Amino acid sequence: MAEDVKRMPVGAGLPEMPEEIFIAPKKVAIDWKRIAFILLGLALFFLFYFMPDLADAVDPSGKHFPLPPQGRMAIGLFLMAAVWWIFEVMPIGATAIAIGLFQTIFMIRTADQALKDFFDPSVWFIFGSVVMGLAFSVSGLTKRMAYKMLNIVGENTNFILLGTFIIIAGMTLLMAHTAVAAAIFPLLVAIHSLYSESDQPTRFGKGLFIGMAWTAGAGSVITFLGSARAVAGAGMFQKFTGGTEIGFFSLIWYMLPLGAIMVFFIWLTVITFFKPERARIDGLRQRVADLGKELGPMNNKEKFVIGMVIVVLFLFMMKSFSPIPFFKDMDRAAIMIVATVLFFLSRTLEVEDMETIPWNIILLFGGAMSIGYCLYDTKAAEWMAVSWVSWFQKAPWLVFVLAIAFFVLVMTNFIMNVAAIAITLPVSLVIARYLGVAPEVIFFASLATAGMPFNLLIGAAPNAIAYESKQFTAGEFFIYGWIPSLILMGFLAVFCYFIWPMQGMPVLGK
Repeated sequence: MAEDVKRMPVGAGLPEMPEEIFIAPKKVAIDWKRIAFILLGLALFFLFYFMPDLADAVDPSGKHFPLPPQGRMAIGLFLMAAVWWIFEVMPIGATAIAIGLFQTIFMIRTADQALKDFFDPSVWFIFGSVVMGLAFSVSGLTKRMAYKMLNIVGENTNFILLGTFIIIAGMTLLMAHTAVAAAIFPLLVAIHSLYSESDQPTRFGKGLFIGMAWTAGAGSVITFLGSARAVAGAGMFQKFTGGTEIGFFSLIWYMLPLGAIMVFFIWLTVITFFKPERARIDGLRQRVADLGKELGPMNNKEKFVIGMVIVVLFLFMMKSFSPIPFFKDMDRAAIMIVATVLFFLSRTLEVEDMETIPWNIILLFGGAMSIGYCLYDTKAAEWMAVSWVSWFQKAPWLVFVLAIAFFVLVMTNFIMNVAAIAITLPVSLVIARYLGVAPEVIFFASLATAGMPFNLLIGAAPNAIAYESKQFTAGEFFIYGWIPSLILMGFLAVFCYFIWPMQGMPVLGK
């Protein structure tokens, strides 16, 4: 017996070990590029955290604007967030959370101030807009709209892009660009699925979704209904100028030509830099006609969604134009949340649909609101505005106006566009009097750039909504965004010097 044991090979009688257990684990490559940008963001933050106090900003009247230590740290946090967002060192929603965390840990603002901004009414407005877009998709209305539109524009991919952009710009004349982007997003997903069966990025997909974000911004500057910024900006302008009012049709008269030209040039930019792989989608008309027939007649859910859109649009118009306090004082976020609640009460949406909401984007805008308020509350934004505008106080009037517009363009990519106007307009109007520049041209130029943040996802909700398509990266959006941004600045120069004066806008003061 002992001999048998001795002769028994090691492991005899035991089950054979699976081969895969002996396969060496794959080495995970270290992403040095990602680590470098993480460290770069942190270095920028701590540079401003430890540096000595910066000199006061001084306006032409001699008024000093000091930068408190918290404001200096806020600028560092602002730069760190920009680097992390642009290079996507981690999910953009996680970077947003880091913004609130850094403010709290380094005592830039209290936890109550830094974290409650994630539930700001503007964030709830974006949430409601996203839910409305989800209702379009779940009800089947998105596909019906996509098939109708494609049947009209045809099979040429360039014309499909143009038709899409015109529809988006047209919708922003009547409703907030955030709601438009949320409603149109599922439609674009349906269009792209007809172009490519793969979920991989395509040049057509990049152009379609990036163009959607850019066009929503360009269209939103034309009327007071396109965004909250025009209404708020007009109210500030009236206060700062002692009663000069910007009327509804006055805004359209001056901004419609600029908005329309920008939509056209956005299309040209898209078909040039994101030239579709296919010039045509052969057989598309017949295909969408067959798919449209399969949908059958409009169902009750689709009818309810259309009804809710009409109700929401009516409430927004009443808020803008009605003298009745009930409507005038109603919050925009509340209007969108009413629609959200009714979608679930009517079972147009179910609880499972909540899981498909892009919470990454909701968090992104929570962080955007937090850094925006941080710059505003700590006086950092005011200090930057006065410092920038004061550099141009002796420049020719056109250079001065364009410098203000460019500052708003940069700032509106990082903070709320209303805040960008609020911190820039008072300072610029003071300097304008020294240069003999009329306040109207400053306001309209600033309003134009405030509505078209083409570089960063946090600049506007349509940018972030488009990002959910996964057709482009934040870095691509940032780099290519400089093209329409520079085009916008070029057109602003032409409008300020030639077109707006021809339309009757005061440019030089009396």
